[in-house]
Amino acid sequence: MQEAKVIRSLAALAHEARLRVFRALVVAGPDGLTPSALAEQLGIAPNALSFHLKELFHAELVSQERQGRNVLYRAAFPAMNGLLAYMTENCCQGAACTPAGAASCHC
Repeated sequence: MQEAKVIRSLAALAHEARLRVFRALVVAGPDGLTPSALAEQLGIAPNALSFHLKELFHAELVSQERQGRNVLYRAAFPAMNGLLAYMTENCCQGAACTPAGAASCHC
């Protein structure tokens, strides 16, 4: 993963609302959520949520898919796993130190 993409991803996640949105999409899994469901679940105003989703989308941490009149947002699991792999690439001087079950998401 290129450093520029890592910086863009970390910058997008460095906001409380965006981090909450991203985590909610991770929990939702491949089914994703609509903006209205996210706004209701997280208590974020729709106009603010739109801004935060746009930031996460530009950082390539979420994908969007139009379904009729709605847009469905999903966490971009490959990007998330790539970011985590980059951050832990040389962890513990190359020794295996990742707790069991915490390696990556296979969604």
